[in-house]
Amino acid sequence: MLTEELIAEPHLNVRGKLIRRQDADYEQARKVHNGMIDKYPDMIVQCVDVADVIAAVNFARENDVLVAVRSGGHSGGGFGMCDKGLVIDLSHMKGVHVDPVERTALVDAGCTLGDVDHATHAFGLALPSGIVSTTGVGGITLGGGLGHLTRHCGLSIDNMLEADVVLADGSFVKASATQNQDLFWGLRGGGGNFGVVTSFLFRLHPISMVVGGPMLWPMSEARTVMQWYRTFIQKAPEYINGFFAFLSVPPGPPFPEHLWGQTMCGVVWCYTGAPEQAEKTFEPIRSFRTPALDLVGPLPLPALQSMFDGLYPPGLQWYWKADFVNELSDEAIDIHLKFGYELPTPLSTMHLYPINGAAARVGAQDTAWNYRHSTWSMVIAGVDADPANRQRITDWAKAYWNALHPYSAGGAYINFMMDEGQERIKATYGINYEHLVAVKNKYDPDNLFRVNQNIRPTKHGHVFT
Repeated sequence: MLTEELIAEPHLNVRGKLIRRQDADYEQARKVHNGMIDKYPDMIVQCVDVADVIAAVNFARENDVLVAVRSGGHSGGGFGMCDKGLVIDLSHMKGVHVDPVERTALVDAGCTLGDVDHATHAFGLALPSGIVSTTGVGGITLGGGLGHLTRHCGLSIDNMLEADVVLADGSFVKASATQNQDLFWGLRGGGGNFGVVTSFLFRLHPISMVVGGPMLWPMSEARTVMQWYRTFIQKAPEYINGFFAFLSVPPGPPFPEHLWGQTMCGVVWCYTGAPEQAEKTFEPIRSFRTPALDLVGPLPLPALQSMFDGLYPPGLQWYWKADFVNELSDEAIDIHLKFGYELPTPLSTMHLYPINGAAARVGAQDTAWNYRHSTWSMVIAGVDADPANRQRITDWAKAYWNALHPYSAGGAYINFMMDEGQERIKATYGINYEHLVAVKNKYDPDNLFRVNQNIRPTKHGHVFT
């Protein structure tokens, strides 16, 4: 463990910055995206290269130190930070090398999705991942990687070709379809359980301009819109993605003033098909029910990817609840409407992300990400800037989830979960859980990497805690 003497003289040979509690930049360094997370590590190592990561992992293991690994700091449950212990901060390891001929990108684990989009868009290429550009590529990828391109291109993990990994014993390995295949399987959805990924090699897609943006309807039409949407998105061509949302209209441009503050329902679209067919594709959507607001139009993919960054800056209070969903029954819609009308704060929301299409063509056991058969990944997010509203947003999210959970497929996308315990983790991985335990036993048998949605190893037949 970290004694005062060890903190004072850690003998930790790194090129990056070592930050301790007394340092002037400690308060900033320990902050993560979710303002509800308030953890105080003893030391933060801002790694600048793989050698720093190896040194930090060896130090933590040799001194029996609790360790957390941070990429972008967006983890809802705050798993990029820990109380006491050591944080391995990868956010200064930024580099993206695009190979436009092979259509690949080698991405350092400290990059944000915005860093990746900037580099790939110059070549007319894109990585399927996310809807907020400040998200760290490390966390979102290891958890799966939902986003605007899921129906067309699959999850981020479906486009991961290789990963460089520092293991718990300090060794450095590559995981791919031909090297350390069991580790490669576990990294694709198993989170940060098996080591510190320092870089990813991704397959890219020739997507540059899209037709996208939100369409909004009044809540008085929400039932009809949800009933229409549940059928449409299951039959729609894979080149159109749309996630459903309840939201409060932000008070500012590009939203018209007469809608400011109104609770509405909407779908955020992303069309990646032939540009000349876009109007034809959206015509039946627009004619079904004329939207109260239609901001769908041609735009660069990075503009769509960053469209909500300003609404959700770092430091807001977040409480997440999630489930996978197979069907959106009329009974479930009744529950959605009840809580959709009762959004507790202007930034609180509910999203239904479609995961049919390309993501569904991958077998449930081909990667650790199990719920390939589900239609949506649902997230309920209580969000507010004021810590005084923490309990209010938490209570709303929990009540909404409790009422709706009986209509779910079970389990949840781990990137949409708080720290909810082992049973929820087991439900999320389902038939893949025991396979993940076997991978954990091999690569991290002493559970060094346990500040995460933890796959607990077994030692001599006993669960390691």
